[in-house]
Amino acid sequence: NPATITRILLSHFNWDKEKLMERYFDGNLDKLFSECHVINPSKKVRTRPMSTRSSNQDMHCQICYLNYPTTYFTGLECGHKFCMQCWGDYLTTKIIEEGMGQTISCPAHNCDILVDDNTVMRLITDSKVKLKYQHLITNSFVECNRLLKWCPAPDCHHVVKVQYPDAKPVRCKCGRQFCFNCGENWHDPVKCKVTSVIQITAHFSQSRNCPKCHVTIEKDGGCNHMVCRNQNCKAEFCWVCLGPWEPHGSAWYNCNRYNEDDAKAARDAQERSRAALQRYLFYCNRYMNHMQSLRFEHKLYAQVKQKMEEMQQHNMSWIEVQFLKKAVDVLCQCRSTLMFTYVFAFYLKKNNQSIIFENNQADLENATEVLSGYLERDISQDSLQDIKQKVQDKY
Repeated sequence: NPATITRILLSHFNWDKEKLMERYFDGNLDKLFSECHVINPSKKVRTRPMSTRSSNQDMHCQICYLNYPTTYFTGLECGHKFCMQCWGDYLTTKIIEEGMGQTISCPAHNCDILVDDNTVMRLITDSKVKLKYQHLITNSFVECNRLLKWCPAPDCHHVVKVQYPDAKPVRCKCGRQFCFNCGENWHDPVKCKVTSVIQITAHFSQSRNCPKCHVTIEKDGGCNHMVCRNQNCKAEFCWVCLGPWEPHGSAWYNCNRYNEDDAKAARDAQERSRAALQRYLFYCNRYMNHMQSLRFEHKLYAQVKQKMEEMQQHNMSWIEVQFLKKAVDVLCQCRSTLMFTYVFAFYLKKNNQSIIFENNQADLENATEVLSGYLERDISQDSLQDIKQKVQDKY
């Protein structure tokens, strides 16, 4: 089948058609098809003649060791033939249990010729297995394409396509918004590598303050010799005791030797660690609070939908009540943004710009809580215009 052969060749080259075309026209087609585990379609393969057998004559299956009529056997262009029952069981096991799609080979011993799509769809009778196979083939294409990404929403089978790959928010047809780069919920203003409380905790456990300039430093290796990256500091210190590194690098290693001065310094460092932990918990608790509120806001959609239907039954038009749904959309977006502003603030160095950031953060937080309060009220037809004006003032 030309379509299957093309698909197998493209899959071998990670769906890079330029590489495939380059190899195809270099003249060595036998080597190309051999590497892709496909029979060269330009050459006829001699198979064991089946026409000499009567349709009533039995053949011996090399998998189940049972005899069946020759019409019950089928195979690939490599010439190996097995009974249809064994073929179906073999393909089902490969697809369902092993999660294989584009790389299922002939079941014969030491044969690496790949099974074509038509054979798979013909020999499998279970529609769920067929659907799984098609999904695996599609997934191999999506994973190799930098412009495509599966939607991470549960039970959603849509693929999102972008013009160019980047860390930016995209929205699936199902309504799920996520970061195209990492697949997590959109996390502006923080980078992809810090997108959950677990990751934040991991970062915190691997970060300490420079003993000289107090900038947060992250440990990304096994060496305890730390160098502050602050261009105005460049202090060298020990990750374990936070003391100067110079004594550690001398002829004898004194980080494991006790003395009173070092003990006092260690106690001071411990106090600083407690303060750092309190600082972390301050931001983490606010992150978690907005995450919990966001979950409640998602439930608010159902309540708002019911209110919109009730208002339309009382002579309100569909357009007049749409502001409620838009307000919930804005509210959820605000909650998500506020979540990650606290992650961003955790790593933010204190200066004039950080003060401006915190003021803007407070303004957004205040407007978000006010908007949430408006939407959770019992909205009647009499109070609709007043609520509508107040809600629209907030978004």
